[in-house]
Amino acid sequence: MSNWKNVNAIIEGRLYLGNITAARSTRSLAERRITHIVSVCADPIPAEHPASGIRHMRIPVEDVDFADLLIYLPSAVTFIEDALQNDGVVLVHCVEGLSRSATVVAAYFMHTQRVNATQALQMVRECREQIWPNPGFQEQLVLYELCQYAPSSSNGIYVSWRYKLNNRLAAGLT
Repeated sequence: MSNWKNVNAIIEGRLYLGNITAARSTRSLAERRITHIVSVCADPIPAEHPASGIRHMRIPVEDVDFADLLIYLPSAVTFIEDALQNDGVVLVHCVEGLSRSATVVAAYFMHTQRVNATQALQMVRECREQIWPNPGFQEQLVLYELCQYAPSSSNGIYVSWRYKLNNRLAAGLT
């Protein structure tokens, strides 16, 4: 088994992907000069308190196939882009650093590099080999591209997907 780390550099000195342990370690954050954190989970971290001096964004989704991460991708990508354009250093994390956070970083690559979902996940996997977005999130990355990186309640592709998802949930088919 390979040596799994709490955090990996996706863009050296600029963008990191990690787990909850990395997000809670003030030493890890200080060593990497983290200025911005995207938490793709509901678990609290010290950096979300304003006194930490770190800008924080929370995406409160569970790591389950039917969780709607898609609707959060545009704001997460904008948060990461704004941070990097202003010399910030970003950590994107979830609990394990395998599924939710990897999906957000892949969406960032899709939007900025104009690559497809498979290529984006491969780019992330080259930096953090253990990533494994659940099938629902993999599907949502494909939809993210189909929605032209702008899923919203007025986007027909998003609305149609969400309608089908809600029907599956109501029928207990997830």
